[in-house]
Amino acid sequence: MLSSILMKRSTKFLPLLLLLVQVTTAAQEAQQETVEPADLQATVSTLYSDIAELRSLSDNIGDPGRRDHDALVYRRDMRSFRLFHDFNSLVTRVAAVPDTASYRAKLLTQLTELSAKAGDAIFDRITEIEERVAQADKVLASSSGKDRVEQAAFFQDLEDIRVRYYETLLKLIDSRKTLGLTSDDLRARLGEQTGLYMEALAGRVQLIAASRTQIQERSRQMPDNTDVKTALLDLEVRHKRNLRRLETMIPVLDGLGMDSSIYKTVLLQQAGSISVSLFSPRAFYSVLGEAWTKIKNVFKSRGPDLFLSLLMFAAVLYLFRLLARLAQRLVRVASDRSSLPMSNLLKNMLVSISGGAVLLVGILIALSYIGISLTPMLAGLGVAGFIVGFALQDSLSNFAAGAMILIYRPYDVNDFIEVTDVSGLVKKMNLVSTTIVTFDNQTLVVPNRKIWGDVIKNVTAQKIRRVDLQFGIGYADDIELAEKVFRQIVDSHEKVLKDPEPNIRLHSLGDSSVNFIVRPWTKTEDYWSVYWDITREVKLRLDQEGISIPFPQRDVHLYTEKES
Repeated sequence: MLSSILMKRSTKFLPLLLLLVQVTTAAQEAQQETVEPADLQATVSTLYSDIAELRSLSDNIGDPGRRDHDALVYRRDMRSFRLFHDFNSLVTRVAAVPDTASYRAKLLTQLTELSAKAGDAIFDRITEIEERVAQADKVLASSSGKDRVEQAAFFQDLEDIRVRYYETLLKLIDSRKTLGLTSDDLRARLGEQTGLYMEALAGRVQLIAASRTQIQERSRQMPDNTDVKTALLDLEVRHKRNLRRLETMIPVLDGLGMDSSIYKTVLLQQAGSISVSLFSPRAFYSVLGEAWTKIKNVFKSRGPDLFLSLLMFAAVLYLFRLLARLAQRLVRVASDRSSLPMSNLLKNMLVSISGGAVLLVGILIALSYIGISLTPMLAGLGVAGFIVGFALQDSLSNFAAGAMILIYRPYDVNDFIEVTDVSGLVKKMNLVSTTIVTFDNQTLVVPNRKIWGDVIKNVTAQKIRRVDLQFGIGYADDIELAEKVFRQIVDSHEKVLKDPEPNIRLHSLGDSSVNFIVRPWTKTEDYWSVYWDITREVKLRLDQEGISIPFPQRDVHLYTEKES
């Protein structure tokens, strides 16, 4: 009921509400048309003021012979770039103004007038720069020493400014498009100039690359010639700067709708790096095609020579591999026959080093047969060795510890050692680590610095060892009979040595037993056989003689209380 009443009343006021909305919208539109944003008008005024100042600066630069002429021209160019940046930003802001705003048409008219003159002004600047570049090139050709370096830097700056003007022209074309203006004439002139300039840049890059290859060859022949090094460094700098200009101009060509794939191909070939901006299927296939053509030409012209070089490379490697094995055998025989006290670890190390040294010499000689120079490689290996050595200081400490172990010989191959909380047989060693195999056949690789910095217990270093045994008998048993039994067991064992003489003594009176020590001597390799045999025989004989072997016992006494 209530909802129906509200619905009826709302239908009565609906025309009034619609009228109120229309009036409010019209008022807002009227306000929007009458109010002009002060910041846009101020920006336009500032832009006109900057143009006037720049025109005044251009008129007062004077003749090229003036002392500060180049500085003033450079200042004019930098201010011009800033002015065009402000102009493009203003175009973007004005384009965002609603079409219903009355002041928009006035701003568009002002910007259109400015853009109409801007294109011709930029082309005039580019023509002027071309003349200055030609003049600077002549001065550069006749300069030397410090003047040549300064003139070369000035020449490169002029080229960079020229590229920036081309970029500014492209942005101006985009701004005119935003303003709804046609730029066909401007686009055609820019396309013609940039096309010719890109051809010149690509030619410079390729020409400098060819010259650099020739000078590099001369530098290898005359490594101490300062002039050759200076020329090579100059070519490297020029090559990089021209590559950078070529890469900067490619987006200009793309913005003009021109084909830039051939220049991307030059960049991919000369720069030696790949970026997403340079990638295009046509450029990629062009690079692959040229590379395949070069490979075919090389095989066609130098195929037999390459085949012979590869054959010599393989033959030298095979020969020196055989020589490495022969050197290892000779070193092994010489070390075995040497009268010097040498451990097996040292012998194995010498054998391994001798083979590796011969093989390394063979690799270096083989590389020379395929045109790889050994001098830069050896120098590179020296620098790399220094860097790696600095980075691997812990490994160098292992190396030093390994050398000390080889010199002082605290253990040898197949010695049983206990060190750094591990124990086992030494199987092999290098200058970095020692390989230990435990009795349960686990392989442990221990760094040499941990071994040398700890107590080394060599269990099998001596030829003979003492077997330490202890047996206990009861207090009621015959001590002399027990001692006689122990003596007979030790003397009858064939692996027990007579010298040193076994030591059998009553050692201590324990809590529940009389303890004897039985300490025979035997060869190191027979230690465990004697240990186990005597232990077994003692138990059997004591049982036969009726001598008890006490063991821990517990007596339990049970008390009961009588009920009262």
